[in-house]
Amino acid sequence: MLDIRIFPTVLILIVAAPAQASVYKCVDSSGSVTYTNDSTFARGCKELSEDQPVSSIPAPPRAPASQPRTTPNDFPRVAPEAQRARDDTRRQVLEKELLAEETALAEARKALAEQEAIRLGNERNYQKVLDRLQPYKDKVELHQRNVDALKKEIGSLK
Repeated sequence: MLDIRIFPTVLILIVAAPAQASVYKCVDSSGSVTYTNDSTFARGCKELSEDQPVSSIPAPPRAPASQPRTTPNDFPRVAPEAQRARDDTRRQVLEKELLAEETALAEARKALAEQEAIRLGNERNYQKVLDRLQPYKDKVELHQRNVDALKKEIGSLK
């Protein structure tokens, strides 16, 4: 009886032998190096020995933090009056968007307050109340973030 229980274990150990794959180093005609473990792509490549230590590739050097950007002399210039007109138009558009977002924020807050005042009969568990209110809270948060972003954008205008 003991042999019958050992046989499946031995069979599993034989079948689940550790998998091995050879690694090949390929250098093409332009000199770029590629490593692969697929023997179909490894024609003419050199198989690496398995006793080599594993290493990592260092990150490329960082570019300087900030280099002054220069514009070419033939880059089109905009007249100061035209730029002021564009800035004014942009400010007006942003202020309209801000007004619309503030209105939507007020409506979302009002809807949230209305929903918080309501208690449904099937919500004996407080988590059900929180789950029902979450979309309203998300909408308020979204509109608040939009209002903050628009105010920041308007504040950064010249």
